[in-house]
Amino acid sequence: MKRSIRIRPVALVTGLLLAVLAFPATFVHAQPAGAGKPLKVFVLAGQSNMQGHAHVRTFDTMALDPQTAPILKEMQDADGAPRACERAWIAPLGGADEERAGQLTAGFGAEARGPKIGPEFTFGIYMQKFLDEPILIIKTAWGGKSLHTDFRPPSAGPYEFNESQLETFKKQGKDLDEIKAAKAKATGHYYRLMMDHVKKVLADIQRVYPDYDPQQGYELAGFVWFQGWNDMVDGGTYSRRGKPGGYDKYSEVLTHFIRDVRRDLSAPQLPFVIGVLGVGGPTDKYGPDRQRYKGIHQGFRSAMAAPAALPEFQGNVAAVLTENYWDLEVTALRAREKKLKPELDQIAMQLKEGKLSRQEATAAREKLYAESFTPRDLRILKESTSNFEFHYMGSAKIMAQIGKGFAEAMEKLLEKQG
Repeated sequence: MKRSIRIRPVALVTGLLLAVLAFPATFVHAQPAGAGKPLKVFVLAGQSNMQGHAHVRTFDTMALDPQTAPILKEMQDADGAPRACERAWIAPLGGADEERAGQLTAGFGAEARGPKIGPEFTFGIYMQKFLDEPILIIKTAWGGKSLHTDFRPPSAGPYEFNESQLETFKKQGKDLDEIKAAKAKATGHYYRLMMDHVKKVLADIQRVYPDYDPQQGYELAGFVWFQGWNDMVDGGTYSRRGKPGGYDKYSEVLTHFIRDVRRDLSAPQLPFVIGVLGVGGPTDKYGPDRQRYKGIHQGFRSAMAAPAALPEFQGNVAAVLTENYWDLEVTALRAREKKLKPELDQIAMQLKEGKLSRQEATAAREKLYAESFTPRDLRILKESTSNFEFHYMGSAKIMAQIGKGFAEAMEKLLEKQG
């Protein structure tokens, strides 16, 4: 049976302050001789796609693809309900108005119009399988947040407006001092919230995982970062986006982020996985209607992945290209569907003019779809997605593969560390 707790925001804020004051200087507890292994703890952080917007109603269509059907079996129990993991626990913050914590299952994604999943569900499922022991996931994710400001790490220094931004503010007649003060206040706010939440959970693990044994202790085993949209679309901060080196600042700040996370969690070699933004799939497979975005999207993805190639991060940082899990079949089906628009518009016009009854118009649309798609195609079109494209279409098929991909990359990093 799933055990969970819900903590109201006021209590959470008060607890954060107490936890930070009481937290020990090191976060990796030594285990007594003869005791069992320390509990493995993984931190997942980012913005809305780390929250997760794949509705559970999109699960079943995963069975239509031989590649994802085995993953679906891991996600569901014998009755077809979302599996409650016996050895994986989670304490997320940011996806709901209240902190939710308990045994890992579906529903720990974004709360609005849920239940939903993010990458945490299959990450936990496969991570516990790889390690063959209990794990704890601490997730902090807030929608619409940037790395350049919201998650900006301390060592990156203050956010500095470029000349193009300053000139724009001047033309708009805005108060520059007021803008700079607001930016200074926002800078690093969510980095600090992330750290506070991690430390709060680690200060009282039994609150989340009742069977935790303090004598065994815990080990911070890995960190997964999945963010990027707000930086990619910010033409002010990245005024040269779309040009070579246009997103170099993102790479620099992410490098500081990795270093600061390790320093602030007293884990200098903490395995770190970067989930590289991949909305739309591989850019070399973009259709004609997406060519104008190709340079910007690829430039940003390259900048996200760049820190993993630095000498200091060899063997302890990995980049996972989430574009490889994009559902190209849905993209192709939607492209075919667009070609039906003239006929669909004609049916709509005939309905408006009274030439067709509502029932006749519905029948005409259904006939058109039946003649254009197979029953399998129609299931995929209607049932496999639940949200916008920038949320990976709210597809469990995509999100489940991403979570599994993160776990596989983390496993390799852990193996390299012995």
